[in-house]
Amino acid sequence: MGAWIDSHCHLDAAEFADDVSVVRARAAAAQVALCVIPAVEVSAFEAVRALAHRFGDAYALGVHPMYVGGAADDALQRLDAALAAHADDPRLVAVGEIGLDYFVPELAEGRLRDRQEHLYREQLGLARRHGLPVILHVRRSVDRILKGLRDIGTVGGIAHAFSGSRQQADMLLAMGFRLGFGGAVTYERATRLRTLATELPPDAIVMETDAPDIPPHWLYTTADQRAEGQAQGRNEPCQLPRIGAELARLRGVAADEWAAVTTANAVAALPRLAPLAPFANATAGTLNPDAAPNQRP
Repeated sequence: MGAWIDSHCHLDAAEFADDVSVVRARAAAAQVALCVIPAVEVSAFEAVRALAHRFGDAYALGVHPMYVGGAADDALQRLDAALAAHADDPRLVAVGEIGLDYFVPELAEGRLRDRQEHLYREQLGLARRHGLPVILHVRRSVDRILKGLRDIGTVGGIAHAFSGSRQQADMLLAMGFRLGFGGAVTYERATRLRTLATELPPDAIVMETDAPDIPPHWLYTTADQRAEGQAQGRNEPCQLPRIGAELARLRGVAADEWAAVTTANAVAALPRLAPLAPFANATAGTLNPDAAPNQRP
């Protein structure tokens, strides 16, 4: 059975506060060998760092666009200081989760939209200054994300939970990014996303859960079911192999082969993962074309 990297997992979330050790052990038993834990706000910096060291995982530091309203005026200075203080920490692999979110109405206009843009661009600058890739939040905002990347530049990274167009995907790939796919690709109704995930070249994709968010279809409950008292299933990193196997099935490849390819892709996107992931295949994206009929040549 192949080993997987969960390239985006919020183990510091409140949903895991009571049983995070059990959650991480379940993931390890499912062959999730490494998790990347991105921060969402300054107050979480030490928590994600501590969890990464506790479980042998990796972490990123940044201010999430959905948290900009509560970000203090000195948030950028504190991020800069934390990146400098932990520059020699091998488990610090990126600046993230940063980006833009235009899905939430109150974030899509006025002061909060402007503040998102400011913090996004400034954090891109910090990533460049510290020589780190970025983990991007791109919900309904890929064009503006691309503008920031063109204006300021990066050393690459991951566009998390990607759901944009093929043209946008190709632009990000040309800038050295990989695209994160997770639970959303398991829904049959997500036809556009599933088509994109099968047509992209194999070296374009990394796997993620975004746990505890974006549950796969087998954990999802409808509003009616919740009204009847059925709980929403909690997404966990242990779900990654099943999510990955579903995407492998769509692409017509073996799950173990897909685990090796996407693990190598994660290391290529976040190079500081390399010494943490000795199990990674050094040849990212080298699927046998005869075994992958759904892929673009």
